[in-house]
Amino acid sequence: MIAYEDAAAAIDWLSTAFGFKETGQRYTSEDGMVGHAELELGGSIVMLATPNREYQSPKSHRKTCDAARRWLDNPWVVDGVLVVVDDLDAHHARAAESGANVIRPPEDGPGGRIYTAEDLEGHRWMFQQQ
Repeated sequence: MIAYEDAAAAIDWLSTAFGFKETGQRYTSEDGMVGHAELELGGSIVMLATPNREYQSPKSHRKTCDAARRWLDNPWVVDGVLVVVDDLDAHHARAAESGANVIRPPEDGPGGRIYTAEDLEGHRWMFQQQ
């Protein structure tokens, strides 16, 4: 479960940039805030929502908080998600073309090829091809 300031915009962006598909499990409040949605990629489900109007994404938080700026000043995933994909290089190209902030380019690792990117709100994602 990942929180977003604007879950509806995140759904669109994650679908375009990372190839997720919405499963149809979206619950929206009367004021249009997404309280729950489910996205699927390669058989795995990621849930997301906007918890409340006061929530701040990592990207917003680090703009106003020195501590957040310091702990996010590295190419590693502090809090994030690992997603296994079939073709890492094609996935990386799609993400980069769609505006993902690639913070670690594709490289070979002990578990296979991997890269790390931030989404539109600064959440970090690792994508790996085993």
